[in-house]
Amino acid sequence: MLKLLLFCLLLVTCWPIAIAAVVLYPLIWLLLLPFRLVGLVVGGAFALIAAIFFLPVKVLRAV
Repeated sequence: MLKLLLFCLLLVTCWPIAIAAVVLYPLIWLLLLPFRLVGLVVGGAFALIAAIFFLPVKVLRAV
């Protein structure tokens, strides 16, 4: 809701910047999408490595 109010304020005060923001936001989102995917993959890889390292500890605790 706050973002909508800020956008309305920007639209009233400086409408060309608001229109440019509406047009450029999807392009910037598409440009940053590969970085989000790489971050997801790297986070998953680190979680897998941590699970492999902590597996013996979990097995020993269960015994």
